[in-house]
Amino acid sequence: MIELRNSTGMSRKEFCAYFEIPYRTLQDWELGNRKMPDYLLRLMAYKLEMEKLAPGESSNFNNNDENGD
Repeated sequence: MIELRNSTGMSRKEFCAYFEIPYRTLQDWELGNRKMPDYLLRLMAYKLEMEKLAPGESSNFNNNDENGD
Protein backbone atom coordinates (compact mmCIF):
# COMPACT_ATOMS: atom_id res chain seq x y z
CA MET A 1 0.00 0.00 0.00
CA ILE A 2 2.68 2.47 0.97
CA GLU A 3 4.64 1.58 -2.17
CA LEU A 4 1.62 2.32 -4.33
CA ARG A 5 1.05 5.71 -2.73
CA ASN A 6 4.74 6.58 -2.88
CA SER A 7 4.85 5.70 -6.58
CA THR A 8 2.37 8.52 -7.19
CA GLY A 9 4.26 11.10 -5.18
CA MET A 10 1.03 11.90 -3.31
CA SER A 11 0.76 12.60 0.38
CA ARG A 12 -1.71 10.55 2.43
CA LYS A 13 -4.16 13.45 2.31
CA GLU A 14 -3.90 13.78 -1.49
CA PHE A 15 -4.19 10.01 -1.98
CA CYS A 16 -7.32 9.88 0.18
CA ALA A 17 -8.90 12.75 -1.71
CA TYR A 18 -8.07 11.15 -5.06
CA PHE A 19 -9.63 7.79 -4.13
CA GLU A 20 -12.32 9.26 -1.87
CA ILE A 21 -11.38 7.14 1.12
CA PRO A 22 -11.20 8.28 4.74
CA TYR A 23 -7.76 9.38 5.92
CA ARG A 24 -7.97 7.17 9.00
CA THR A 25 -8.66 4.10 6.84
CA LEU A 26 -5.54 4.70 4.75
CA GLN A 27 -3.52 5.36 7.87
CA ASP A 28 -4.70 2.08 9.42
CA TRP A 29 -3.82 0.17 6.23
CA GLU A 30 -0.34 1.67 6.09
CA LEU A 31 0.33 1.09 9.79
CA GLY A 32 -0.90 -2.49 9.60
CA ASN A 33 -3.82 -1.94 11.98
CA ARG A 34 -6.24 -3.12 9.28
CA LYS A 35 -5.75 -5.25 6.20
CA MET A 36 -6.67 -3.74 2.86
CA PRO A 37 -8.62 -6.13 0.61
CA ASP A 38 -6.31 -7.48 -2.11
CA TYR A 39 -8.80 -6.70 -4.87
CA LEU A 40 -8.90 -3.05 -3.80
CA LEU A 41 -5.14 -2.69 -4.05
CA ARG A 42 -5.26 -4.14 -7.57
CA LEU A 43 -8.09 -1.79 -8.57
CA MET A 44 -6.27 1.25 -7.22
CA ALA A 45 -3.06 0.31 -9.04
CA TYR A 46 -5.02 -0.26 -12.25
CA LYS A 47 -6.74 3.13 -12.00
CA LEU A 48 -3.43 4.89 -11.41
CA GLU A 49 -1.86 3.11 -14.37
CA MET A 50 -4.77 3.95 -16.67
CA GLU A 51 -4.66 7.59 -15.61
CA LYS A 52 -0.87 7.64 -16.10
CA LEU A 53 -0.16 8.56 -12.47
CA ALA A 54 1.92 5.44 -11.89
CA PRO A 55 2.72 4.02 -15.35
CA GLY A 56 3.58 0.35 -15.40
CA GLU A 57 3.32 0.01 -11.63
CA SER A 58 0.23 -2.20 -11.32
CA SER A 59 2.13 -5.43 -11.94
CA ASN A 60 4.26 -4.68 -8.89
CA PHE A 61 1.21 -4.53 -6.65
CA ASN A 62 -0.90 -7.44 -7.85
CA ASN A 63 0.51 -10.15 -5.62
CA ASN A 64 3.00 -8.54 -3.27
CA ASP A 65 0.83 -9.08 -0.21
CA GLU A 66 0.52 -12.86 -0.30
CA ASN A 67 2.01 -13.32 3.16
CA GLY A 68 -0.95 -11.57 4.79
CA ASP A 69 0.88 -8.46 5.94
